[in-house]
Amino acid sequence: MIPMVDLRPVLDATEPAWRANLARLFDRMHFILGEQVAAFEAELAVAFDTKYAVAVGSGTAAIELALRAIGLGESGAEVIVPALTSPFTAQAVLAAGCRPRFADVDEEHLLLAPDLPITRRTRAIVPVHLYGQPCTVAALLRLGLPLVEDACQAHGAPVAGRVTAYSFYPTKNLPCLGDGGAVTTDSAPIAARLRSLRDGGRRHNDQIARERAVNSRLDEIQACYLRAFLPKLADWNAERIRLAQLYDDALAGCGPVRPVVHRAGSVCHLYVIRARRRDRLRRFLADRGILTGVHYPVPLHLQPAFRDSRQPKGSLPAAERACREILSLPLWPGISESAVDEVASRIRGFYKSG
Repeated sequence: MIPMVDLRPVLDATEPAWRANLARLFDRMHFILGEQVAAFEAELAVAFDTKYAVAVGSGTAAIELALRAIGLGESGAEVIVPALTSPFTAQAVLAAGCRPRFADVDEEHLLLAPDLPITRRTRAIVPVHLYGQPCTVAALLRLGLPLVEDACQAHGAPVAGRVTAYSFYPTKNLPCLGDGGAVTTDSAPIAARLRSLRDGGRRHNDQIARERAVNSRLDEIQACYLRAFLPKLADWNAERIRLAQLYDDALAGCGPVRPVVHRAGSVCHLYVIRARRRDRLRRFLADRGILTGVHYPVPLHLQPAFRDSRQPKGSLPAAERACREILSLPLWPGISESAVDEVASRIRGFYKSG
C-alpha cells in the first residue's frame, strides 16, 4: 500500500523535541493561549520573515479573521477567489460576511489568471498559492485592492507578506495533528485586531467583549508539535522538491499525462498531474494499492454553497477543464524513491494497456 501521505517519518524525526514540549506543557498545566503558542508565534514570525504571527484554530479561520482584521467583516463586499481551490477558502469569505466572486486560473500553473472579474463592488482579492506554487502578486498589488494571501498549502514559499493565512492541517508541509492555522503580517494594528478577533473580542483575557468576534485559538498541544516540526520545514520542503523532480523524470514522455508545471519557489505541497481518463486511472491505481487524491473535483462556482455568485457552467473554462483532469499522486517527506518509481510505472502501464 502506498498512501497519499504518511506522517510517521515526520513524527519519528522530531520525537525528542515534541516530547520535551509536551512535558513542559503538562508541567505548567496552561492549555489555552499559553507558553507554547506564544513561543510558536515568535518562532514562526522569524522563520517566515514577518513581524507578527497570530495563531488561530484553522486555516479557514485564518482567512476569515484576516478579512475581518482589514475591515471587511460583515460588509457584504465582493472578494475575488480563484475557482480552483479548496471550498474552505470561499467558506471563509462567507464567514467573514463577504461575497466570493470567482476568477479563472491559468492553464499552466492553475493559479489566478491575470484577467480578474473586478467590479465596482470588489473590495479585496484572495490569491491562493495552490499546491505550494507561489502566485505572482506583484500585478495584483498594482490594482490597489487589499490582498489576503491564502498560503494554506505553501509554507515556506515566497509571499508578498502583508496579510497571509496558513493552515496546519495534518497533510500540510508544516502540519500539526489536528486543525490549526495562523496569520502573518507586518502590521501591528492588524496583529492586535487578530488577537482580539480570535479570542471573543477580549484583550488579555479580561472577560470584556469589545467587538463581535469568534473563538478560534490554536491549541497548546498542537503548538508543541508545530514547534518541533518548524525547524525541519526547509529540509522537508527540499525533499518534496527533489521527489517532485523524480516524478517529472519518471513521467517524461508519457503523452496522456501532463504534470502541472512547477513555478520558481514552489514548495511542492502536492504533486499534481493532468491525466486523460483520470477517474479510470485513479481506480486502476487504487486496485494496485496506490492511493491518490483530487484537489479539487468541482470548481467553486459550480458548488451549491456558492450558487449566489451566479457564474454558470462554462463561465470559467480553464478551472472547469482542470477539475476534470487533475490527480494528486503520493508525496511526503520520507516516501521512498522506489515508491515514486512504482507509481510512475503503474501510470505508464495503465496507458500502455489501452
